Amino acid sequence: MSKRGYHHGNLRQALVDAALELVRDKGPTGFTLSEAAKLAGVTPAAVYRHFQGREDLIAEAARQGYIIFSDVMAFAYNDGQPSALAAFEATGRAYLAFAQKYPGHYVAMFESGISVNRSPELADAASKAKRILEQAATALSERIPADRRPPASMFSAHIWAMSHGVVELFARGTPGTRSPYSPEDLLEAGIGIYLRGLGLIGND
Repeated sequence: MSKRGYHHGNLRQALVDAALELVRDKGPTGFTLSEAAKLAGVTPAAVYRHFQGREDLIAEAARQGYIIFSDVMAFAYNDGQPSALAAFEATGRAYLAFAQKYPGHYVAMFESGISVNRSPELADAASKAKRILEQAATALSERIPADRRPPASMFSAHIWAMSHGVVELFARGTPGTRSPYSPEDLLEAGIGIYLRGLGLIGND
């Protein structure tokens, strides 16, 4: 990792960028504020002008991650999908794509132990991402008779959990967890089985 500089007035973001790099390489508890400061090219004392401690710094990284995550999910959902089913499946794939492209943000969001309720801003960003997946689930579940229709929050939570599991086990290079199938194929098959069980798609 190389020492980075920062432009005047952008120290806060330089520290966040440094934290994302360290979180990605060392995990959320594997670095100190001094290391983040060094990587950002400032003194350790400068960190405290913007963050009270490492958790505050990681929380800001997570907040920014949720904003990116929401944008990725919204794009997948709204990008001219031909049907509610296609839009729903696209949000699942977007989860996987986000985790692969933004590993530092992903870890800060889901593996740091930072509560989404740590600040109103973080909670709002996290809720926005959740609402997009619930919106997709609501649109798709309207095809299920009302007496057999699961709550949209449960529906979306199942897909979120499945996507998260595929990411954790097979998309992040965890030793001993190689699969003969790609993460994308695993997720697509899992979502297909789930939707087939709800009667939303037919048998192959």
